[in-house]
Amino acid sequence: MTDLRFAWLEITGKCQLSCTHCYAESGPRGDEGVLTAQDWFRAIDDIVSIGARSVQFIGGEPTLHPDLPDFVDRALNGGLEVEVFSNLVHIGPRLWETFSRPGVRLATSYYSDTASQHEAVTRRPGSHARTRANIAEALSRDIPLRAGVIDISASDHIGRQRTRAAQADLSSLGVPHVGVDRLRRIGRGANASLVPDQPGFDQLCGRCGHGAVAISPSGDVWPCVFARRIKLGNILDTDLATILSTTSFTAPVTAGPSCWPQGGGSCAPNDDPPRA
Repeated sequence: MTDLRFAWLEITGKCQLSCTHCYAESGPRGDEGVLTAQDWFRAIDDIVSIGARSVQFIGGEPTLHPDLPDFVDRALNGGLEVEVFSNLVHIGPRLWETFSRPGVRLATSYYSDTASQHEAVTRRPGSHARTRANIAEALSRDIPLRAGVIDISASDHIGRQRTRAAQADLSSLGVPHVGVDRLRRIGRGANASLVPDQPGFDQLCGRCGHGAVAISPSGDVWPCVFARRIKLGNILDTDLATILSTTSFTAPVTAGPSCWPQGGGSCAPNDDPPRA
């Protein structure tokens, strides 16, 4: 873990949505955990000092954390590239200003070109129109943005998913990078599957911890945002550099699919920054 290039910072478990497949099991009843703003500043500084190149702020919904603009500023001032993975349901003026800074990009998830099918996943009426409008707003502001269509056709919640139509809809809006990922049986995704079971290492690609690390709202450090059952340490107990340099960890060898475009580390093609 001495070659850290990227970190997921899961700054909150709170979200306006209650997506049926959420691997983090976030929702309106979630909270920001126990880390203070100063704890996150220290974590960002540690990531910079270790030599990482980029971070991604995730949740829950990271835009619900009141200190997100300050976290982004701290990361940018440290020379990191920043991506914010947001549902884009609500973006206020201060956040638009933050997202318009050089070095910041956005990412979002999308489920269908129809509101009824998209909202069967998000469980929030009106979320489709809000996300779609804010995708258009981000593009109009020339904010770099990518979108992932999450294929949850293995779920019994929405019927036959309009995955290709969703991709076409995003392309029609002018989204330059549209990826597709599958349902993962992690968190609520384990129950959303047509064959519910306990999530296992078969949901991982087997390259966890290769150049990437995740930090949770409780301070726990994971080798991948999907490998939530593997705790390497906690930044409230030990600094990140020590955790990464002293923890003995071997990634599980599995036959699972690549985490790209949802995963990290060496899963990413062409050594691109990992993403969630």
